[in-house]
Amino acid sequence: MSPADPGPDDTVRILPRRKRTAWPIIVAAIIAVALGGLTAVWLLWPPLTPAPVVATSPASPPVATAVPFDIVTAGEQQIAGHVPPSLTVFRFADNPHILVLDFASLTEQGHMLNRLAAFIEKSGVPHDRVLTDAELDAKIREHGDTVETYYLGHDYAAAAVARFFATADRQGIELSREEEKLRALLRQVGWLAPDGSEALISIPKVGSDPRVTPAVRAGILRHELSHGEFFSNPAYADYVRNFWLTELTPEEQASFRTFLGKDEYDVSVEQLVYNEMQAYLMFTREPLLFRPDMMGITQARLAVLQGRFLAGMPTGWLRNVLATYLATASAK
Repeated sequence: MSPADPGPDDTVRILPRRKRTAWPIIVAAIIAVALGGLTAVWLLWPPLTPAPVVATSPASPPVATAVPFDIVTAGEQQIAGHVPPSLTVFRFADNPHILVLDFASLTEQGHMLNRLAAFIEKSGVPHDRVLTDAELDAKIREHGDTVETYYLGHDYAAAAVARFFATADRQGIELSREEEKLRALLRQVGWLAPDGSEALISIPKVGSDPRVTPAVRAGILRHELSHGEFFSNPAYADYVRNFWLTELTPEEQASFRTFLGKDEYDVSVEQLVYNEMQAYLMFTREPLLFRPDMMGITQARLAVLQGRFLAGMPTGWLRNVLATYLATASAK
């Protein structure tokens, strides 16, 4: 990092020189007499032992202390309706192991999470090392994206985020200010363990992009919360995996991989694929985000899959969400 520009208090002050004044000759004579007396005193005075010089280290710069995040516990509707003036951190009331980062700007979200996204789930990117700034910029622009449009929402297991930071440290990658803020947040809540079972998700502010309407924001939130449940609930993750393997036909699985591949997901990561399956097929209602025809199935087939998914789903808040949706849909 470049050192900060010096402020007013860092300026070196130079004292002005005094003007010379002409003195009478008699003053010079008096000084000479005085010096003679001092010389006699010095000859009679015992020698002085100089005080020992104590070596001192230069003062270390003060260590900046991160301001703790104010984390608010809230439910889905409260979070969806929130208008963030700046980054707001929520702890999800129905599952406290999920943190929601509510961004006022897609620029801030991108600078904090895009490199993490590439490290964890983007295709054509190594997942065993962290991209440099130049590599990340090239990857984002490869298909015409910008920092703001690379992602609208993010979701990650806390253990994967901890692996990202550990890998960046080993490589000596200088992370951005926003990325270091994320590290400080995880350190604050104690989520930097490599084997944690917590989740971190993000959502954008309404209007931060022309596509982000209130309905789209709510749709992104529901989608990402289902990912949060997957990452923080091992029983649910196991259930999703078994459903993917036994309930979707091979053709449907291939079609869904194609759908994800168009968005540059790394479909060779099996867990990523079936995690996205449950989020899109079961919990994404907003047509601008997902429709069944996007993966080549009918609405009737999707309804069958949703009914089967609900039938064996573990109890909890997310099961209640799906049950309410299907009951409402069948009543129409």
